[in-house]
Amino acid sequence: MTKASINNRGYNKFLALDGQITVSIDYEKAKKDAEWDGLKGYLTNSPMNTEEILNNYKQLWQIEKAFKVAKSELKIRPIYHRKQKRIEAHICINFTAYKIYKELERFLKQNNVALSPEKVIEIIQNIYEISLITPNNQIIRKALVITEEQKLIQQLFKF
Repeated sequence: MTKASINNRGYNKFLALDGQITVSIDYEKAKKDAEWDGLKGYLTNSPMNTEEILNNYKQLWQIEKAFKVAKSELKIRPIYHRKQKRIEAHICINFTAYKIYKELERFLKQNNVALSPEKVIEIIQNIYEISLITPNNQIIRKALVITEEQKLIQQLFKF
């Protein structure tokens, strides 16, 4: 085997190899490693007890989902601000948007609506309102609700 056979990622790019190298599998290490298959370990310096740590870890997916929503749906990044107050305001606005997103998610679940918040936002973005001014200066507003999904959203939010 030569260096060309080894990937050039991580610390391997710093290896200097001369000549031929013999590589073999250490079956004893593989056997010891296999004893841990299917087990998960946690290392922490938290004062919480084992049950609290495991319960908190089970909620990690919600934190990961929050970051995913913040980055993709709410587009928290990039932040083009330089001043501390503006950066804080940007993050505060995004946090508020995330809270509204979560409230929409809760509302849909509570009302047994089989639509995701993303889908509802997409539907709402395609509902338009027209305004007419009558000859006696009365303003008439009408939402243009065309599709069945739009009608469902209209009934749900009563507009």
